[in-house]
Amino acid sequence: MSDNEGVRLQKVLAEAGIGSRRHCEELIGEGRVEVNGHRVFRFGERVDPESDVIKVDGRRVETRSEMRYYMINKPRGVVSTMSDERGRKSLASYVEVPERLFHVGRLDTDTEGLILLTNDGELAHRLTHPSFGVSKTYLAEIHGPIPRDLGRRLRKGVDLEDGFAKADAFRIFDQVGRRILVEITLHEGRKHIVRRLLKEVGFPVQQLARVEFGPLKLGQLKPGHMRALSVREVGELYKAVDL
Repeated sequence: MSDNEGVRLQKVLAEAGIGSRRHCEELIGEGRVEVNGHRVFRFGERVDPESDVIKVDGRRVETRSEMRYYMINKPRGVVSTMSDERGRKSLASYVEVPERLFHVGRLDTDTEGLILLTNDGELAHRLTHPSFGVSKTYLAEIHGPIPRDLGRRLRKGVDLEDGFAKADAFRIFDQVGRRILVEITLHEGRKHIVRRLLKEVGFPVQQLARVEFGPLKLGQLKPGHMRALSVREVGELYKAVDL
């Protein structure tokens, strides 16, 4: 791109939320910025924010003006779609932005928790494709007592009717009497997989919530609320699927 075309790199970075233009110039000067795979040191570098791939510290910075990224905490009793032909309450009831968004993956109606909403089709496809193995972490309420080797059994895996399944990680998160809250992480997304896995080892799920999706964490976001992802969060999503 010639010096008379495009937009100055530091301006694009600043408008993408990386920091002030001065801070962005410092990042460029330190060699922490890449454009289309090449490290850039020149402050006057011009780029096309709609087509060039720009990274800071190895994380992609989304500069395309039309792209949107949100997380929503889906409440229980809500279907994981943007509309429902049966008239049930859907995600659209909580989305108050003008852009047309689609959900990345699903949660069953009785499960609450983190769902990503975006209009970035390439990212959404990779996040849900089994080959990338993006992990999901859930908090599940079960009733105890539970055996000491439950975590080992889940990590070793069990046979379900549609094939073998196992947890990547498992731990007791909290316990009050017989009510036990466990944290379980998996990288696959078969239907009702967490409920079926725990039921198979003798502990039916009473309540279930997804609290992490890849690098995203639900945090303190309340059910029925949504928020835009930060520049860093979007970059971490891209990194998780090699974009």
